[in-house]
Amino acid sequence: MSSKKILVVSAHPEPRSLNGALTSFAAGHLLAAGHEVRVSDLYAMKWKASVDADDFPDHTGAGPLDVLAAHERATLAGRLTPDVAAEQEKVRWADAVILQFPMWWFSLPAILKGWVDRVFTNGFAHGPAVPPPYTEGALGGRRALLSVTIGARASAFSDRGAHGRLADLLFPVQHGVLWFTGMAPLAPFAVYGAAGLSTEAYAAAEREYGRRLDGLFTDEPVPFRSLVDDYDRDLRLLPDLGAPGTTGHDLHLRETGPAGG
Repeated sequence: MSSKKILVVSAHPEPRSLNGALTSFAAGHLLAAGHEVRVSDLYAMKWKASVDADDFPDHTGAGPLDVLAAHERATLAGRLTPDVAAEQEKVRWADAVILQFPMWWFSLPAILKGWVDRVFTNGFAHGPAVPPPYTEGALGGRRALLSVTIGARASAFSDRGAHGRLADLLFPVQHGVLWFTGMAPLAPFAVYGAAGLSTEAYAAAEREYGRRLDGLFTDEPVPFRSLVDDYDRDLRLLPDLGAPGTTGHDLHLRETGPAGG
């Protein structure tokens, strides 16, 4: 495989954590395979997580802050703050983006959600100035992989598990962030039982993660449907699509291929 460019965005406050180890492993594994790697360690960068008026140098405060409109104006005028502009440049540079994070309260850590909020601006990752969502549009041509550590056991995230299917919990990120912006997300890589992971279990996780990293550009992505072909003008799935009995998030997957979790 030819050399590719990969951005790893890491979100854990402790560099000696499992997430820190997986970030280092991914970077080393990909570099050894001949790829280029950049790492955005959000805590080490002291990343500002919240969107506020400080993000918009041209906002005078004379009127209310319309974040969506302000993002578009600043993005198209090249007037974003330097930290946001730098992260957008990394995303433009990348052929694939890996998000490394612990699952906290069934979601992204706030600092990583804040990275998405501030970096995936109107005019860059979505909006009328770029191609429509749920297509190979604004950030199309890029692969994406979620690498997530989870304290609970895997059985709790099954179809009958108390926490629900992992694919359902990660749907807002997989579908609503990655595929919405045009990136092709792969099925997530998850390490369960992270709080008390043994040396042997970590070694097994590393081996599996290495296999997933080797397939970053060859594995089939989650087969999400395209807005262009599969939905009507009200953004509802066309009535003839979806196998009988299919409900919920599974409706937004093509009938062939894995369900992404």
